[in-house]
Amino acid sequence: MARQVQDAYVVAALRTPVGKIRGVFKHTRPDDLLVHCIRGVLEQVPDLDPARIQDAVIGNAMPEGVQGMNVARIAVLLAGLPDSVSAVTVNRFCASGLQAVAYAADRIRLGEADVMLAGGTESMTMVPMMGHKIAINHRVFEKDQNVAIAYGMGTTAEKVAERWRVSREDQDAYAVESNARAIRATESGAFQDEILPYDVRNTYYDPARNDLVTHATTVSRDEGPRPSTLESVAGLRTVFAAHGTVTAANSSQMSDGAAAVLLMSEKAVHELNLTPLARFVGYTTIGVEPAVMGIGPKEAIPRVLDQVGMRQDDIDWIELNEAFAAQSIACIRELHLDPDKVNPYGGAIALGHPLGATGAIRVCTLLHAMRHHDLKKGIVTMCIGTGMGAAGVFERA
Repeated sequence: MARQVQDAYVVAALRTPVGKIRGVFKHTRPDDLLVHCIRGVLEQVPDLDPARIQDAVIGNAMPEGVQGMNVARIAVLLAGLPDSVSAVTVNRFCASGLQAVAYAADRIRLGEADVMLAGGTESMTMVPMMGHKIAINHRVFEKDQNVAIAYGMGTTAEKVAERWRVSREDQDAYAVESNARAIRATESGAFQDEILPYDVRNTYYDPARNDLVTHATTVSRDEGPRPSTLESVAGLRTVFAAHGTVTAANSSQMSDGAAAVLLMSEKAVHELNLTPLARFVGYTTIGVEPAVMGIGPKEAIPRVLDQVGMRQDDIDWIELNEAFAAQSIACIRELHLDPDKVNPYGGAIALGHPLGATGAIRVCTLLHAMRHHDLKKGIVTMCIGTGMGAAGVFERA
C-alpha cells in the first residue's frame, strides 16, 4: 500500500543560550546540552507518548570526542526516551542542524513517520573546528581547483570580500548593527520563548577550605552580544590576511550550544489538539566554489523559493547565518534582500555560531519571531564549508 504524502509541522522548538568558546559552557558536555533541549520540547507536549517518536535526527559538525559515537542516540537515551526511539547524527558542517530538521520533516512528508525529533549540538570548546586530528586528503593539493577545500573559513571570507567588493568599513558597520540588534532583542525579551535556561554546576577543589566547592549558576541569555561602535572595531587587526578586511569583530563567534525541534504530521497534531508553530514548506542545498563558500545562500535562496513556488517578496523574515559580515553583505546585495528582514534580532556575529547546532537554533529564532510578530513566511539559510549553501522555508500554520 502506497504511503500518503502529508505535511510536516513544527510543534515545539527550544534552544539553550549560546555560550562563548571557553565561556559559560566550557565544562558542559554537548550531549548534556542536547538532553536538556530534548526534555524541554517534550515537556511542552505533555500528552505525547515519547514512544511515538520514530527517530531523532541531530546535527553535529565535528562528530568526535565528547560529541562522537552517534551523539544523537546517546542524548536520546540520556534524556529518558524509550529504547525504541532510534537516532542518527548528521553532518553538513554549518548547516547540520537545519539539515537535521529537513531530514526529519521529509520522513513525515513521505508518510514514513508521524512524530520526529530533530536538532543539533556543538561544543567548540571541547572539540575544536576541524577536530582534534586534522587529516585532509593530500590529493586536494594536486589540482588548483581543489586547494580551496583546505582553506580556513576566514580565508574564504577574504576571497568573498575581494570578489564582491565588500569594504572593511561596510563589514564593521554590519557587525556593529548585528550586535545592536541582538542587544535590543535580548533586553526586550525577544528570545524568552525559545531559550531554555540551563543550570551550570561546576565543582572544584578550594585549597583554602581544603574541600570541594560547587558553584551553581543559571544561564538564561546568550553570552555573545557586546556593545560595539565603529570606532571600537576599526582598530582591530585583520586575522586572515595581512592587508585584508576580516577581523574578529566582523566574524561569527565560536560557540557552544544546542537546540531541539519536535515535528509531527497533521494527523498527530489533530490527535493531540496542538497548535503548531509552523509548517515545514521546503528545503534545498546547492554547491558553490569552495574558495568563496560564504556565497552559498545567494544560490540556495532562489532555488528553494522556486522549488516551493514562492517569490522573494513573500518572505517576511530571513535568518541568514552570519558566518562573516563579508559573505552576509555579498548575499544581501546580490539578491537585493531587504536588510530590515534579514536577522532583525542580530546574527551569529553577535549571537554566536556553534556550528552543527546553529541551523536548528536559527529555526527556533525564526519560528518564535514569526509567531510573536504575526508573520506568515520565513527562511533559514546559511553558507557551508567546502562550498555549499542551504535554505529552508517555513510557513505559520
